[in-house]
Amino acid sequence: MRKIIAIAALLIATTTGYAQQQTPVDEVDTTIGNVGILLVPTRPTAYRPNSMVRVYPVRKDALDDQIQYFPLTILSHRQPDLFAILPGDGPPQTYDNEHATPYLYTSRLDQAKIDIQFAPSHQSGIYRFHYDADTATVTLRNLHPGSLKVEGRDAISGEEKAMGLTAYFYAETNHPITATPGDKKLTLTAPTSELELRYGVSFISVEQAKKNLHREINHWDVTRTSDEGRAEWNKALGQIDVEGGTPEQRRVFYTSLYRCMERMILITEDGKYYSAYDHKVHTDARPFYVDNWLWDTFRAMEPLQTILNPDMQADKIQSYVRMYQQGGIMPTFALASGPGATMNGYHAAPWIADAYNKGVRNFDLPTAYEGLRKRALDTTVLPWELGPKTSLDDFYNTHGYMPALHPGEKETVAGVNDFEKRQAVAVTYEISTDDWSIAQLATVLKKPEDRELFLKRSTNYRNLFRADKGLAWPKDDKGNWINIDPKFDGGMGGRDYYDENNAYTYTWDVVHDYNGLFDLMGGKQKAIANLDQLFREPLPANKYTFQAKFPDSTSMMGEFSMANEPSLPIPYVYNRLSQPWKTQKRIRALLDAFFPATLQGIPGDEDGGGLTGFVVFSMMGFYPISPGVPVYDIGSPIFSRVTIHLKNGKDFIVSAPNTSRDAKYVQSATWNGQPLTRLWFTHNALTAGGTLNLNMSNIPNTTLGTADADLPPASIHTDPTRFQ
Repeated sequence: MRKIIAIAALLIATTTGYAQQQTPVDEVDTTIGNVGILLVPTRPTAYRPNSMVRVYPVRKDALDDQIQYFPLTILSHRQPDLFAILPGDGPPQTYDNEHATPYLYTSRLDQAKIDIQFAPSHQSGIYRFHYDADTATVTLRNLHPGSLKVEGRDAISGEEKAMGLTAYFYAETNHPITATPGDKKLTLTAPTSELELRYGVSFISVEQAKKNLHREINHWDVTRTSDEGRAEWNKALGQIDVEGGTPEQRRVFYTSLYRCMERMILITEDGKYYSAYDHKVHTDARPFYVDNWLWDTFRAMEPLQTILNPDMQADKIQSYVRMYQQGGIMPTFALASGPGATMNGYHAAPWIADAYNKGVRNFDLPTAYEGLRKRALDTTVLPWELGPKTSLDDFYNTHGYMPALHPGEKETVAGVNDFEKRQAVAVTYEISTDDWSIAQLATVLKKPEDRELFLKRSTNYRNLFRADKGLAWPKDDKGNWINIDPKFDGGMGGRDYYDENNAYTYTWDVVHDYNGLFDLMGGKQKAIANLDQLFREPLPANKYTFQAKFPDSTSMMGEFSMANEPSLPIPYVYNRLSQPWKTQKRIRALLDAFFPATLQGIPGDEDGGGLTGFVVFSMMGFYPISPGVPVYDIGSPIFSRVTIHLKNGKDFIVSAPNTSRDAKYVQSATWNGQPLTRLWFTHNALTAGGTLNLNMSNIPNTTLGTADADLPPASIHTDPTRFQ
């Protein structure tokens, strides 16, 4: 009991700033965002970086006073929980004294008077339950069709099927137990006031779960496991050192970095893995990863991991290659249970092109390209579908845009999701970027005909830009503009035409061809006026009416939505328009307004690194605005010094010694002591190591980085090899 109190005291000290020496993991506050503004909150999840076991208290959110149970792990990010464990005899419990870190979770169940400690390893975990009684009771349940089995006086196993996948566990207790079966559950009792339970999980078998447990946790010491986890987290988070900033800003930064390390998860177990892509167990010397939501993560989280863990990126991409070889389709949402038909586009293309153009080469590029090309040309581009082409795909391939229906017009094409609709503009814009990415890989592989095909397709977004409105706009199958309110029409989430956002967001979703967009708008001065107006344009209705229809578009600044991933590059577009000081001002305002160190500190669905990748980059002071082009736009650093310790042994440093709340503007810049006139740098410069020094001021410099020769690359005609 004293050990629990001591750990809780340490947690209180580290989260309130009283600890003498803060390490990176001490800065992590897993409660940030645990109350969603409208949608799914974050969870105070305990896990090791990229590990199978991910555990949190299951409840509505952090304001819910009851814990339903703890999962032994989760199937996939925001996918079903697997198995349930709760001390006591089963019903939900009220709780108090909760303290959560990435490596240790503790709380106390009020009515049952039970103290809980949990520490995760990679494919296993360990609990310690302390009771104010002489009898310990724990309930294990199946959450899905399955079974539980008593393996002896001190061991239990189980299996269950969820989303077509079978999961297994094997658990042991430090005291002999009596098991009482019930409906989908076992109630375990032991004559002790302190019961420990350690377990392993597997996607292969119960026997493999037992091996995973004994390989990782062969002792009865929660503190030892948590200490090992703490050290591992400090090593992972310590790849980036920050100096300066406020305590709250450091908490936001390192918590965001922790969120970026949840996925993908490594599911190789002793050199084997179960693949839901062909429903077989494979032996492979190379690690196999699953669980990614590339619609959300290709923009920021994956580019961040390319910097921090390039070898892991190669393994993750090769895992996608394996998935394609096994299942015949290159996934975007690579769930543990197989390819997810989720969102739109085929964003494995910009992810792979970006990684390749930043030097990640240890994967089978020809086979990856084969899978991407097949996904683009031989399967449907309809949202939330992975089936064969439809008549709408044939129309797209012929006319260069997805046709939309007029308001009130009924759907006639089989295969269009009843809820997700056609998302006609969103699909056209997003796969234009995907096709540009495929064109880059076709260039590498010396496929000139493919290159020309996909470069042409990458301009398709232009077919849905309406010049007289200055916005992305739907057309019908006759080529006529459809009469809509671009702020509010299109049904729930605007899905008839857009996707979770309206025209004002999707107009700017052309990260591969900003110059082309500026030309469509009538030149850079008109584009500047349009971008300024985006942040000022009023909502079409009061907030509750607007957000009832667009729940993903919370945290609005004008018509700009900080809560959804297609918005992430938009504040940086000012860099491409010769007004970088506006990027600097906007980024600071957005970070301050929408990413506080509070329970509501995430403006939308965090999506496993989707939004927090943006936070990590933006707080460091730079951002990868165009995946596939290996350059970074300079923004406005929060910290006086950021040091990225690269895997090649070199350090990349962003030094901004006089940055502050007011001094947010870059007054001058040097690279390794040499003056810079441009406000961007290459990935090669980053990986070579060196110091980017930014002299900050409270007054904008309206000439630095504004000359045409100094602007970042912003066209489909950009040759990424220029920057390699």
